[in-house]
Amino acid sequence: MSNSSTTIDRPKGLAGGTELFRVRQIPDSVESKPVSYVAADPPSINPAASKAYYFWLMMPAIVVLAFISIYPFFWMIYMSLHDVDIGKVEWNNFENFTKLFSDTRFLMGWWLLIQYSVMCLTLQLIIGVFLAVALNGSRWEKVLVTTLLMPMMVAPLVAGMVWYFLYNGTFGWYHWLFQSLGILGAKSILASADTAMLGLVLVDVWQWTPLITLITLAGLKRVPQDQLEANMVDGASPLRNFVSVTLPNLYPVLLIAIMLRFMDNFRFIDSILVLTGGGPGNSTKILPVYLFEVSFKFFKLGRGAAIALILLIVTIILGMLLVRIFDRQQPKKV
Repeated sequence: MSNSSTTIDRPKGLAGGTELFRVRQIPDSVESKPVSYVAADPPSINPAASKAYYFWLMMPAIVVLAFISIYPFFWMIYMSLHDVDIGKVEWNNFENFTKLFSDTRFLMGWWLLIQYSVMCLTLQLIIGVFLAVALNGSRWEKVLVTTLLMPMMVAPLVAGMVWYFLYNGTFGWYHWLFQSLGILGAKSILASADTAMLGLVLVDVWQWTPLITLITLAGLKRVPQDQLEANMVDGASPLRNFVSVTLPNLYPVLLIAIMLRFMDNFRFIDSILVLTGGGPGNSTKILPVYLFEVSFKFFKLGRGAAIALILLIVTIILGMLLVRIFDRQQPKKV
């Protein structure tokens, strides 16, 4: 269309050449065009807050966190370098650390901790992923998930007491069941050095497998359905579909679950203290239990602080490795 105004032929009238129609000429300069205006900011009664204002708002929380975490951390480092006794603190020239490498119970505590953590995580991942796949999209998903979460809501100390009575060699229901199946003899599962660790693993698996199930179930909700459907069109079986499509999409959430459970196994000893206390003998005395025994049973606080510091450093290193693996699984940004 031309930018100039349109004109039409003006036919002559029948008499005297009078015009029947008259067209009004409108120049382009008066055509309506949209005009945008930027509204000014409304006037504010209160002036903008400075950064110092927000800093002082956060100051109480910073002080509390520093008091309950930073101060004990540096105090633990200080104690690990001294012989700490009631009313006496003496520098010991790093003996708390050097003597640990010749302490057989310290080294055995690491080995038992690795065994305990690996068995717990392996069973929890297998059972948790299986339950999540079975529950995903089922009719009773919400009800069953709520039911499965109940063990996780129980305090570890209470869970230990419950399983202590279930394992009891006189009236324990699980002891009767294992004995009827020929798995156990007259002794309780906790009374034998060969089976006590397995009894602790079963308690941890019962209580914390729901956490793996919940995390995996959340990961299954974000698996791309178009990839699953395309793989099924190509003739892939459900197992092949799970291995090639579902499992790679679950790697990030499974790594998070592994990291959380690793840290928990390095910290939680409530149920172990109730069930075995590290026995029979030293068969279940994992490193955190040995740390508790050294610090609060024999009150060797300097030696206990050294064990705790080494345990903390190893936990941080493992966490960093898992985070690095998690970052590698994330898609790279273009």
